[in-house]
Amino acid sequence: EVQLVESGGDLVQAGGSLRLSCAASGFTFDDYAIGWFRQAPGKEREGVSYISCFDGGSTYYTDSVKGRFTISVDNAKKTVYLQMNSLKPEDTAVYYCASVYGSVWYTEPDDYTYWGQGTQVTVSS
Repeated sequence: EVQLVESGGDLVQAGGSLRLSCAASGFTFDDYAIGWFRQAPGKEREGVSYISCFDGGSTYYTDSVKGRFTISVDNAKKTVYLQMNSLKPEDTAVYYCASVYGSVWYTEPDDYTYWGQGTQVTVSS
């Protein structure tokens, strides 16, 4: 059974940091790309960052998080991390990880096959 389990969400003050984890099981992890998405109340789901689990070298960040978020992968643990620093209230959302087969990541949610249940990140001002 394919599973993606996010963890690490919390309530944090503006300027603080969190590290989200996406633990994968049930598929050949190295053959997939992982994306982090987020959805705030009343807003559409948006892409945050993506990484190829094949080599971990191909990454992408949406403009609003560049310089503050870092995505990384631990293939031995089959886990993708999203380190989030200098958090802002506008980062408040449910964060999801998703996977798609192949070494190339995509930016659209519809391109991803498997999804986790999400983890809540709340940044207070």
